[in-house]
Amino acid sequence: MALKASPEEQARLLDLQALDTKLQQLDHRAKNLPEVTQLVSLAADAERLRLQRARETGTVEDARTELKRVESDVAVIEARIARDDARLQASSSVKDVAGLEHELSGLRRRHDELEEIELVVMEKLETLENGVRLTTAEQAQAIEAMTATTAARDASLTSIAEERTVNSANRQAIAGAVAPELVALYERQRARYGLGASHLRGGVSSASGVKLLENEMAIIRSAAPDEVLICPDSQAILVRTSESGLHAGAAADSR
Repeated sequence: MALKASPEEQARLLDLQALDTKLQQLDHRAKNLPEVTQLVSLAADAERLRLQRARETGTVEDARTELKRVESDVAVIEARIARDDARLQASSSVKDVAGLEHELSGLRRRHDELEEIELVVMEKLETLENGVRLTTAEQAQAIEAMTATTAARDASLTSIAEERTVNSANRQAIAGAVAPELVALYERQRARYGLGASHLRGGVSSASGVKLLENEMAIIRSAAPDEVLICPDSQAILVRTSESGLHAGAAADSR
């Protein structure tokens, strides 16, 4: 036996379908928020900068170790120069004086070389430390952006959840005003075909966007207003209203 429902009750299915479509859109929005994509990119940047900073910090430590080694070598040479100077001043031996002067000459050359090396290492260290400061600032900016984007994402999700709660309540109210067997058919068709109800407007099924054939329209025109019809294209429940393009008297009452 064909399912029967008043035109008004059938028309409520369009409101139910509109709410289900809205709920699907809200779920899609929640899964595809731009903030989610932004957070993935920001997290990748923050991790890249963290690794970069770790490498740069290691290089800085190596440079500091190198500088300490050069400074230690300079201190050793300066101590030897001071010792030989003192010995030179105290020596009266021509042979010893000549030997000390020769050694001092070599020590002073080495001292000059080490000071040049020390200067180069100090300049390198300064450049490396500046690099670490810049990377640290960039990393902080990335983390700050992640924090702000996370807050924006959470605010969007909260807004969507609130909107979903309202629409779900409205859906429950509408579904409660429709006969259970009609709702069951609607749910079954929606689960199978994606849409549960389709508005026939000007001979076109809203669910499929297809204009029905004349023989199909003839069957629809001959159906009683309370007969529940299935759209031949979308397989959704076909809801008829005054906009359906049916002859007077054959269509369901307007919503």
